[in-house]
Amino acid sequence: MAFKGKAVDSKTVLFNLLLCLLIFYSLFYIIGSVCFGAFRLYHFDGLIPFDFKTEPAESNSKYLVNLLSLELTYFCSGLLFAAVVKRRVWDYALTVTLLHVMITSLVMLEFPMVWQWWLALGSGLFLMICNGQLIAYFTCQSDQSYASFSIY
Repeated sequence: MAFKGKAVDSKTVLFNLLLCLLIFYSLFYIIGSVCFGAFRLYHFDGLIPFDFKTEPAESNSKYLVNLLSLELTYFCSGLLFAAVVKRRVWDYALTVTLLHVMITSLVMLEFPMVWQWWLALGSGLFLMICNGQLIAYFTCQSDQSYASFSIY
């Protein structure tokens, strides 16, 4: 079975990737600051997207803010990625997540080894892919050039 899709210019892919990264981190800081305010925390550090060192506990408000911010960011990013790229949201979601892990390692000067962080990241990625891909599929159903799920 041959792929009958239209080839996309590498400049377009790079532009879309940069736009998705901008959306992802902008949403992360917006959602993170709202969650900090909602939980009445007083010290907002700029490391909220990269903080995997906070002690995971239900009684730790900063951990709950980090977790909630991560999940809500991934949920909303999937919806916005569908509006930007209109197809192959899963590809951009995976790429942005891999770049996020690399940037997190660089910022924190350590590779994340906390299994709770990986679990939250994986579930967020699953949410992002499912939401974004479904939105892209249903909004682009009338577009004849939209690839069906069987090609993926």
